[in-house]
Amino acid sequence: MAEVTAVRPLTGAALETALDDVARLRIAVFRAWPYLYDGDLAYERKYLQSYRDSDKAIVVGAFDGDRLVGASTGAPLTDHADDFAAAFERTELDLSQIFYCAESVLLPDYRGQGVGHKFFDLREGHARALGFSKCAFCSVQRPADHPMRPDSYRPLDAFWRARGYEPLPGAIAQFSWRDIGQEGETLKPLQFWIRDL
Repeated sequence: MAEVTAVRPLTGAALETALDDVARLRIAVFRAWPYLYDGDLAYERKYLQSYRDSDKAIVVGAFDGDRLVGASTGAPLTDHADDFAAAFERTELDLSQIFYCAESVLLPDYRGQGVGHKFFDLREGHARALGFSKCAFCSVQRPADHPMRPDSYRPLDAFWRARGYEPLPGAIAQFSWRDIGQEGETLKPLQFWIRDL
C-alpha cells in the first residue's frame, strides 16, 4: 500500500492549479462501480469551472509527496442551484445555508488510511468557518441487480451515518453522464444526504 503523506485544503490559486489533476482523478476513480463514468478531460474542465468561479469553494487534496492522489471538493449549494434546486423543491430548507460536499476521489492504493474522514473534516470545517449551518452531498443510486455491480461492493452508508449524515427524504437529483460501454449520456438518480454542522 502506498502512503498519503499530507491532506490539506486548497483554495484560491492553489485550487485553480490543482483542478486538472482533480479532473484526471475523477476520470480514473469514477470508472469504477457505482459511477461507471466514461469521462474525458474537456467535460471535466467544464464541470469543474464552478469551483474556479466560486470564492467560497474548496478542494481538499491528498498527496503522496508532491503528487495529488486524492481530492475532495466543496462549494455553497447555491453555486450549483441550476443542477440541484429541483431536488430540494419539496423540502423547506434554505439552500443558502447548505454547503455542498461534492466528490471524494482517492486512488485505490491509498485507501484505508483515514483520508475519507479528513476529507469530510476539512470541508465541514471550511463550511463552518463560512457560516453555513448544514452540509450535504449526494450519492448515485443503482439497481441492486445491476449486471456490473461487483460481488465485493460495500456501500458507504455506514461511514456516512457515523459522520452524522442521513438521507434527506424526497431529495433526489437527476444527473446525466455516459456509462462505460454506452454511446450516450443517461439520467441517473442521486440521493441527497445531509447533516447539521
